Amino acid sequence: MKDFKRLSQRQQHMLRFLQSYTQEQGYPPSIREIGEEVGIGSTSVVNYNLNRLVDAGYIERAGRVSRGLRLIADIPGSPAASKVVALPAVPRVPHVGLIAAGEPISLPEDIAHHIDEDDYIGLPQHMLGGLDESEVFALTVRGDSMIDAMIQDGDIVILRRQNTAENGEMVAAWLPEDGETTLKHFYREKERIRLQPANQAYQPILVHPSNCEIKGKVLSVLRSFR
Repeated sequence: MKDFKRLSQRQQHMLRFLQSYTQEQGYPPSIREIGEEVGIGSTSVVNYNLNRLVDAGYIERAGRVSRGLRLIADIPGSPAASKVVALPAVPRVPHVGLIAAGEPISLPEDIAHHIDEDDYIGLPQHMLGGLDESEVFALTVRGDSMIDAMIQDGDIVILRRQNTAENGEMVAAWLPEDGETTLKHFYREKERIRLQPANQAYQPILVHPSNCEIKGKVLSVLRSFR
């Protein structure tokens, strides 16, 4: 039998929570849910403790698979339980923040900033347009300027990382002189760029090409019905 008593109180708590959560829900808890349960605010600290449980022989972790935890040893004092199983591997892309479908809003220029494990979202393969998940990222929409293109406030848009666009494509455009970003249809017109909304209540944004950097092209949209 493994030496359960050598684990810290928090690590013992993690194992018991992992077991009970999976019995109730049918799948493992997320890193953030484990942290909330045991009073740890940092996902990196939760990860450290989970790795110690791996070293102790109590759990297995399935790489970057979301909720990819598997209990492989019995917990003293607990009834026999079904082992925690990893969900089937699905593509996961980073959810990197907000984008305005309306007036531009501020967003860090570098969309590749640090992303915690729980900020990744799983997607069906068809939503990636045949691309590798490393080429894709996600943003949450704020505003209603693209409603005629079936993009609503609160939707999550899935984008391909790219810095060019063809006329008519829906893009995430960074306006460096303004320090802002926006979601619009892209059009190149002689000596200017027109960022066109899909809502007659909004005017297009007209900028010089030097003040428009394409960060990604929209591939698909996720919507949560509440």
